[in-house]
Amino acid sequence: MFKNTLIIGCGLIGSSILRSSIKNKISKNFYVFEKSKKNKQIIKKINSKIIFVSNLNKDIDKMNFIIICTPMSEYKFIIPKINKLKSENYVVTEVGSTKRNLINLIKNKNFVLSHPIAGSEVSGPKFSDQDLFNNKWCIIINKGKKNKINLVKKFWRKIGSKVILMDAKNHDKIFAITSHLPHLIAYNLIKTAQDFQKNEKKNLIKYSAGGLRDFSRTAASNEIMWRDIFFNNKDNMIKSIDKFIKNLNLMKKNIKLEKDKELKKILINSKKVRKQIITLKQDVSKPNFGRNI
Repeated sequence: MFKNTLIIGCGLIGSSILRSSIKNKISKNFYVFEKSKKNKQIIKKINSKIIFVSNLNKDIDKMNFIIICTPMSEYKFIIPKINKLKSENYVVTEVGSTKRNLINLIKNKNFVLSHPIAGSEVSGPKFSDQDLFNNKWCIIINKGKKNKINLVKKFWRKIGSKVILMDAKNHDKIFAITSHLPHLIAYNLIKTAQDFQKNEKKNLIKYSAGGLRDFSRTAASNEIMWRDIFFNNKDNMIKSIDKFIKNLNLMKKNIKLEKDKELKKILINSKKVRKQIITLKQDVSKPNFGRNI
């Protein structure tokens, strides 16, 4: 597909894209810009032909495909360098979880925004997986040159993703509920458990039941990445938090007043969502999410 591909930032997502791109022969040459010496040592073992770039200002002009995979707080330093590119023979994409905050940063139509719905609570290239994107959704923001959008669509499909187009506003609203709020709740629940343990002077972590255990997995996600997401989607986050508090207070009231019918209705309706997720093949129906405990 490309002669020279550059991946900027090789954490879990960037290094998984690198592995999958090599496997699927996306490019003739692969370049990596990565600040971490530790990450570089791991990436070198992926393929001996990977070329490391030390200066974006110097080497970026010869790239045909650029993928930004850094924390979003780094974008304000990277995108202005890409905006200076004068050639038309390139396309740029990225993998951030929020989109409206990027629109004003981007000054050319060779840029196509992407959001692969993949990853996990672990971070870094040592956990990279060449099959990470197989049968996972990738959202592409429908803004920019049509031929560049089609090229980015082809790339994501080539490494295994299912692609859907969306506008930036809807993207940020949807993922505030489906992804960003659940992570915030997980962080808050773990903090609540820590506060309880401290105040009651009881070691409750060793008695963690399935619920706390599963929330702790989500809360183990990269703190820099999630700080950036919360800040960059703050208006949708605040609205989502307000809705959550409203429903939490309703459940509190139903429990306090022992409103059997009202509480059971909420619990039953919640189970329907789980069935819908399984029907849509977003998860498996096996106990413990199919894990071997």
